Amino acid sequence: MSARVAWLSIKSGWKVLAADGSEIGEVDEVVGDEHSDIFDGLSIATSALGEPRYVTADRVAEIEEGTVRLALGPEEVAQLEEYLQPATSVEIEPDDHRGVVEKIEAEFRKVEGEIVEPTQRHEHPFNLATRISHFVRRLRGR
Repeated sequence: MSARVAWLSIKSGWKVLAADGSEIGEVDEVVGDEHSDIFDGLSIATSALGEPRYVTADRVAEIEEGTVRLALGPEEVAQLEEYLQPATSVEIEPDDHRGVVEKIEAEFRKVEGEIVEPTQRHEHPFNLATRISHFVRRLRGR
């Protein structure tokens, strides 16, 4: 039996077990504020490229190295809501304090950011490309 660990130790790819001990998926993302030590919950993948599901922190029964056990049965896990990507934000600074090179670099970063990670004003479902990248990340996390 492994020793219990804090929520801050949870990594993408850890096994997620139902209350009865059956394996129901893997940790996709940990949701919380590390600086304030506030654990909100987990995004879990119940299949390789399926839509991630959200488990609130109060439904996490036990955390051990490499494994998270939920206080939910497999049927309850199947009923969990889809985890939505949080809205992103953009930091806008006044232009008057930067030189030409800095302005060009900032514009390049802005365009690059819109291509790679477009700014979203509201929570939204994960698209297929994001689910694939999360699947690869979970594989690496092992």
